[in-house]
Amino acid sequence: MHPQNSRQNFSFSVSTRLSESAQQDFLGRTGVISTPHGDIQTPAFIPVGTKATVKAVTPEAVRDFGGQAILANAYHLYLQPGADILDEAGGLSAFMNWQGPTFTDSGGFQVMSLGAGFKKVINMDAVTSPGEDDAVAPGKERLAHIDDDGVWFKSHLNGDTHRFSPEISMQVQHKLGADIMFAFDELTTLQNSRAYQEESLERTRLWAMRCVAEHERLTAERSHRPYQALFGVIQGANYEDLRRKACRDLGALEFDGFGLGGALEKDELGTIVRWCTEELPENKPRHLLGISEPDDLFWAIENGADTFDCVSPTRVARNSAFYTDEGRLNLSGAKYKRDFTPLQDGCDCYTCLNYSRAYIHHLYKAKEMLSHTLISIHNERFIVRMVDRARAGIEDGTYVERREEALRKYYGEVPERMRLR
Repeated sequence: MHPQNSRQNFSFSVSTRLSESAQQDFLGRTGVISTPHGDIQTPAFIPVGTKATVKAVTPEAVRDFGGQAILANAYHLYLQPGADILDEAGGLSAFMNWQGPTFTDSGGFQVMSLGAGFKKVINMDAVTSPGEDDAVAPGKERLAHIDDDGVWFKSHLNGDTHRFSPEISMQVQHKLGADIMFAFDELTTLQNSRAYQEESLERTRLWAMRCVAEHERLTAERSHRPYQALFGVIQGANYEDLRRKACRDLGALEFDGFGLGGALEKDELGTIVRWCTEELPENKPRHLLGISEPDDLFWAIENGADTFDCVSPTRVARNSAFYTDEGRLNLSGAKYKRDFTPLQDGCDCYTCLNYSRAYIHHLYKAKEMLSHTLISIHNERFIVRMVDRARAGIEDGTYVERREEALRKYYGEVPERMRLR
């Protein structure tokens, strides 16, 4: 028997390779990530529970709609309620009553993006011009200041000043207790100059080394807690040489897996994932941070990404948007007032089995919070099921057929960049 915080309590194994059946130059695969709180069948979409909750949805509902794991946010949980609280509760899973694996990010994305006034995402169109190495959203002040040792930042809640470094991020995430956590990295934007991208990449490499060292120290110190896997984060923007260099550099370190992060152009997503897949160790999982659109998911899967996360399914739900096989629709329209059909015919989610478009339209117009819950459950189930079907297609040799049917229905045609040669 090995101790509960032994590295042997985390593993990844590849089951089926897409190239074996698809007769295409695909790098996709199915596999199993094993953690102390359970297994994740990959490819898998991981719902985001930013503050230890998938917004408007209970952990029990996440399990019911097929969520295999939940990703929470180290930055937000550090600020509120505090990492010590989660540690005292027994870790993230116990704190939120989630009976399954959990992820936490490093806090780097939120420190950099919120620190530059971009709120939830970095809006590349909001920056004045390419080559802007101190990009700040219009009308906002910079709340984060980076140096080689770490980042000073102001809380978006009350303006208090805080410090994150690789060591502090590891200390926070160990207390949060997720099964998988990410190394602290610097997030750049597509507006940053090539010179700054190079400088930032080296800074992230040095921070990665410090994260590994602190992670090993804390793992030995906290032997009473289950083992937490550490993923390195690949940066490099749209530059092939920088992406490949980052993969080689971090691939040589003692990481348990890798997060594919940073800013990238949507039209280059599959290409960039492929660059990384070709360089990273084959026997370790790859998590693509922040995607959930159907075309992005298929493109990432077939180029070798194993897991993905995004806040979009619940975020758009709060604005009454819901997914269907024929595309995304908006329930606020008057035409739904007397539409007594489910959000999606044939959908097996709790919402579609029990409620009509007319009822949820009424809830939304009446500003009843239940509308957020019911649409969120449906949207999460829709994306989880789409990835589950892609995984089944890899396993049974029908991936290409499933992919083509799903994309044609959703977009009216297969997006040009994804058409098979």
